[in-house]
Amino acid sequence: MPHASSHDMPTLDALNHVASRLKLGVEAPELHGSLCGYLAGGGFITERNFIERLGFEASEAAASEPLLHALFSASREALEDPDFGFEPLLPESDEPLTRRVQALLEWSRGFIGGFGLAAGADAPLSPESSEALHDLAKIASFNALTEDDEEAEDAFAEILEFVRIAALLLHGDCRGGSRSSTRLH
Repeated sequence: MPHASSHDMPTLDALNHVASRLKLGVEAPELHGSLCGYLAGGGFITERNFIERLGFEASEAAASEPLLHALFSASREALEDPDFGFEPLLPESDEPLTRRVQALLEWSRGFIGGFGLAAGADAPLSPESSEALHDLAKIASFNALTEDDEEAEDAFAEILEFVRIAALLLHGDCRGGSRSSTRLH
């Protein structure tokens, strides 16, 4: 049973609206991926400065935006969930597969960028994490899916699960030693 979250993840639509209003220049999946990558890479950020630290141009309004605070708290909590309940923020399964694939690619690009910002080129990664990071970079460089059938749906599900586990593995390598001290109560 997944760990009960004390922070709710904002919806994709609400986060897209805030990102647009604040002129962040990214969609919600890429924003979430960037945040998760930065956190997984061991970067130190707070609710109030994470947009700026991720390199997004934003007004002072971003620092006090409650939805961004909720995104930060829910993302950090999910990555640190002992039951591995973390999930990338993507469209629901009833959305067209092409939209979900595009969102996963955006999320992966954001994750790679955020991870690189936090961990740098010489991150202390296990061989498994190094391979996972390399594979995530390959996924992030894909263009898009052209087929929308059962086989493509199965492939998407496998790739999504790989991305989810890779993010947790990278987080464990770079943040594992500080898990207990950063856990939200």
